[in-house]
Amino acid sequence: MTDASPATTPNARRSGGRDGRRALRATPMASFPTLVRDIPVYNLVPDEAVELIHDESLKILEEVGCEFRDDEAIAMWKAAGANVTGTRVRIDRALLMSLVAKAPEEFTLNARNPGRTVRIGGRNSVFVPMYGAPYVRDLDNVRRYGSLEDLNNFHKLAYMLPALHSSSSICVEPMEIPVPKRHLHIIHSALTHSDKPFMGIVTSKERAEDVMKMSGIVFGEDYVKDNTVVVSITNCNSPLVWDATMLDAMKVYAAHNQPVICAPFALCGASTPASAVGAVAQVNAEALAGVAFTQLIRAGSPVIYGQFMVAVDMKSGAPMGGTPEAAQMMYLMGQLARKYRLPWRTSGFHVGSKLNDAQAGYESNMLMHAAILSGANYIWHVAGWLEAGLCCDYSKFVTDAEQLVGWYKYAGGVSFADFKDAMAAIREVGPQGHFLGTQHTLEHFEKAFFSPSIMDFNSFEQWSAEGAKDHATRGRDKARQMLQAYEPPKMDEGIAEGLKDFIAKREEVLPDTVN
Repeated sequence: MTDASPATTPNARRSGGRDGRRALRATPMASFPTLVRDIPVYNLVPDEAVELIHDESLKILEEVGCEFRDDEAIAMWKAAGANVTGTRVRIDRALLMSLVAKAPEEFTLNARNPGRTVRIGGRNSVFVPMYGAPYVRDLDNVRRYGSLEDLNNFHKLAYMLPALHSSSSICVEPMEIPVPKRHLHIIHSALTHSDKPFMGIVTSKERAEDVMKMSGIVFGEDYVKDNTVVVSITNCNSPLVWDATMLDAMKVYAAHNQPVICAPFALCGASTPASAVGAVAQVNAEALAGVAFTQLIRAGSPVIYGQFMVAVDMKSGAPMGGTPEAAQMMYLMGQLARKYRLPWRTSGFHVGSKLNDAQAGYESNMLMHAAILSGANYIWHVAGWLEAGLCCDYSKFVTDAEQLVGWYKYAGGVSFADFKDAMAAIREVGPQGHFLGTQHTLEHFEKAFFSPSIMDFNSFEQWSAEGAKDHATRGRDKARQMLQAYEPPKMDEGIAEGLKDFIAKREEVLPDTVN
C-alpha cells in the first residue's frame, strides 16, 4: 500500500485528469489534522485480566464456533484449515492469531483533498459523525423523517466543522429516495458537499461495488486499487453470526484494500450475557473472527477492530447510551486492541436521550472520556446522535462538534512551550496586579484556553437580553448560520460530470422497490 496523495496520481479517467486533481486546493475552511494523543491511556484491569478475557474469547471460537452464512466464506475457511460444520466455523487459536497478525497496526485514510487525509491507528484518533438515523430533529426543532436535503446539510456541516475528520455517509437516511437507489445519492452527497474522508455502504455486494466505482471516478481507478479512501462498517449479528450481507461487503472492500470496521452490534443483556466482562469476551471473539476473515480475503488489507456495546434497560429492553458499563467495556476493548496491535473503533457521543438536553450531555461526557482514555483510534457517532441512533439532531450535531474542539485539546496533552514566558509575566505583574495587558497575555489569549461560541458564559442579565436561549436553541441558530455561509469545496468538472453520469446509468437499471 502506498500513501501517495490522489492529487499526484496519474491515469485519471475524466477530463481534467491529473491537473484537475492537482487543482483541488486546500479550502480556507479550517480543519484539524489527525489528533495525536499525548496523554496516557488508562488500563482498567491488570494484564492478567486481559489475558483471561483473550483466552476465553479464543475458547469460544474453538469450542462454540462462529456462523459464517455465506458459501464462499465457508470455502475460504475450509481452505485455511478451520473446522467447518455446515455454516459453523471453529477456528484454532494458532490459525486465528496468525491471520489477525497480518492486519496493519496503522494506515493512512486518504481524502479527496489531500489536506484532509488522516492517519488511523497507534496514538492517532479521528472524530466521525453519526450514521444511519431514519429521523431528523430539524432547525425548527421538529422530529420527522430525514430527507436528501437534510443529508446534504449534515455533510456540509461536517465539512465546515474543524474537529470532524470525516463526513461519515448516512448521517440521516434520505427517506424519499427508493432504497435500491439511495446509496448512490448518499455517496454522491458525501463526496461533493465535503472533501474529507467518507464512509461506504454495506447493505449489498452491488452497492459496495458501486461505492468503489464512484471512488474510482473521484480518486482515479488505479489509485483506489491500493490506497485507502473509504471506511465501511460491518456488524456481526451477536451472538456469533456473520451474515451473507456483511460478508459480501467485506469481500468487496477488503479485496480493494479498503478498511472495514469489524464491529459486533451487541445489546448487552439481550444478545450477550448480562455481564460486562462476559459481553466483552463474546464481542472480542466475534470481532477477531471478522478481522481474521478480512485477511483471508487479502492478507495485509487494513481493518479496524471494533465494537458497539450498549446495555439494555432490564425494565423495558430499550438500549441505553452513556452508562458506566458502556464506558468500562470501552476500556477493556482498548486494552485488547493494544494487545492485538490493531486500530480500533468505538463510539463517542451515542446517547439514549431524545433531546439535546442535560441527559445527552451526561451520557456524552461519560462515553467520550472513556473513548479518549481507552486510546480509541476511530471515534464514531460523535455528532448529532439522539434516541440510540434513531435521530440525527441539527442542534446536537454542531454542539457536539464544538465539544470535540475541547476534547481535541484535552487529548493533545499539556504544553510547556510558553511556560518560561508565563513565569516571566508573573514577575512582571507582581502582587495585586492583573495580567490582561501583559505581552504574554496579548500573545496567547486567543489560543490559551478552550473558547466555545455556542456555550454561554455571560451574566444572567446579558443572557436574558439576548433572548434567554437554552443550549439546544443556540445550537440550532449556529447550524442555520453555518448553512447560510456554506461554500462547496471545489471539484474538477469532469469528475463531477462523471459521478452524475454514473448515477444516471445505475438508476436506469436499478428498481424502485426492494425484492
